Amino acid sequence: MLTVNELAIQSNVPGQVVRYYIRIGLIRPEAQQDNGYRLFNGKDVARLRFIRIAKHLGYTLNEIKQIIEHADRGESPCPDVRRIIRHRIKENQIKIDEMSKLQKRMKHTLRQWERMPDHMPDGDSVCYLIESKSKES
Repeated sequence: MLTVNELAIQSNVPGQVVRYYIRIGLIRPEAQQDNGYRLFNGKDVARLRFIRIAKHLGYTLNEIKQIIEHADRGESPCPDVRRIIRHRIKENQIKIDEMSKLQKRMKHTLRQWERMPDHMPDGDSVCYLIESKSKES
């Protein structure tokens, strides 16, 4: 049996992360000693490694919890795992496309601003470079 700190060390996860996962129900102690120490077994080391891998692949903690719950009930989580990552890939592509458009706007704007002189604020204006873009919007 392992204490929280021992579990953290064996799983290469900070102790506060282990405690947080306990609070949100991602892992559950096998037993609790009279002194309040929660005890875990080797399966929890594997579970923490699983959580770390899933997070690395972009799954949220709520999604990971759902996946674990399926497995704990003896159900295959694989269909949900595929569905979630397909959805995440689509979301990421939208974000990438939006960031690409923003990058182009920023580069175009900087090229324009490089040709413009600096101005001091006049009381009605904060930065005329940014304010000059309102004429285009």
